[in-house]
Amino acid sequence: MTAPATRRGVASLLRPAVVVALVVLTLLLALPFVALLLRVTPAHLVSRLGEPAVLEALRLSLVSTLVATAVVVLLGTPAAYVLATRDFPGKRLLEVLIDLPMVLPPTVAGFALLMAFGRAGLAGGALQAFGVTLPFTTAAVVVAQTFMAAPLFIGAARAGFAGVDPRLLDAAATLRARESTVFFRVVLPLALPSLLAGVAMGAARALGEFGATITFAGNLPGTTQTMPLAVYVAMQTDLDAAVVLSVLLLAMSFGLLLGLRAAPSGSFWQRPRARAAGR
Repeated sequence: MTAPATRRGVASLLRPAVVVALVVLTLLLALPFVALLLRVTPAHLVSRLGEPAVLEALRLSLVSTLVATAVVVLLGTPAAYVLATRDFPGKRLLEVLIDLPMVLPPTVAGFALLMAFGRAGLAGGALQAFGVTLPFTTAAVVVAQTFMAAPLFIGAARAGFAGVDPRLLDAAATLRARESTVFFRVVLPLALPSLLAGVAMGAARALGEFGATITFAGNLPGTTQTMPLAVYVAMQTDLDAAVVLSVLLLAMSFGLLLGLRAAPSGSFWQRPRARAAGR
C-alpha cells in the first residue's frame, strides 16, 4: 500500500473517532446545564428574584466581583506588560507564583490567605495595628476573588502585550517617544482585545469563586455570602432557591463568555487596532 493510500486509510478511521469524542464531550458538558435549566421556569425564576436572601447574595456577588475585577486590572496590567516585554532575574519564579492559584485547590488558597492575613497570620498582626481586620468581612471576599482571578487576567493580558508587532515598537523608539506614550498610544490599543478577554475571564472566575471565599471570608448572609455560597446553603434547606441561584450564575457566566466569543468580530474590537495602525 502506498503512503498516500495509507494516510487516507488512517484518516477514514480517525474521522468517526473524532466525531464520537466530540459528541461524548458535548453531552458531558451540556447535559448538566440542560438538567439545571429544566428545573425552573422563567416565571418561577422571576418570582424568586425578589426574595431578600437571593437579592442579598446577588448584590454582594455583583459588587465584590466588580471591585475584585477592578483591582485585578489595576495591579495585573503592569505585571503582564513587564512579563511580556522584559527579562529579569526571578522572572520564571514570578510566572509560577502568578499561575499557582489556577492549579491550587481553592480551599488551600483560602487557608493560605487565612494564614497570611488572619488575626494570628503573617501579616494579620501588622494589619490589626492599623485597625484593619480582613477575615470574615466583605473585604475578605474581594481579596479571595482577586487572588483566584488574577492569573486568568494576567495570562490573557500578557499574551496580548507579547503579540504586539516589535516593528511598531522599534519605529516608536526611532522617534524617541516616551515609553508611557508608546504604551498608551501603540501597545495598549493593540492589546485591548486580549485585555478585555482577560477581564471577562477574570470576572467570571471571581463571580463563581467558592472555596477560597468560604475558607477565608466565611459564610455570613449579607456580609460574605456570595451567590455560590448561597447555593451551597440552599441545597440543604431550599432546593428551589439553589436552582434559581444556580441558573442566575449560569446565565451571568454564559453572558460574559458569550460576549467574549462574539465581540472580536465586531467593530468595537477592530477600532483600537485600526487607530493604532494609523488606518
